[in-house]
Amino acid sequence: MSDTYNSLATFAQTWGLVLFVAAFVAVVAYVFWPSKKKDFDEAAQIPLKED
Repeated sequence: MSDTYNSLATFAQTWGLVLFVAAFVAVVAYVFWPSKKKDFDEAAQIPLKED
């Protein structure tokens, strides 16, 4: 049983790390994508707009 648990834990830790690194890279790429600049600039001005 211990061997199975250790194997599963190692698998989950390794591929979990890969998954989170890939998700982080995807979010950073999305945020810094040049075509998104206008959308983010507009969103940044929302709190300053008067209704």
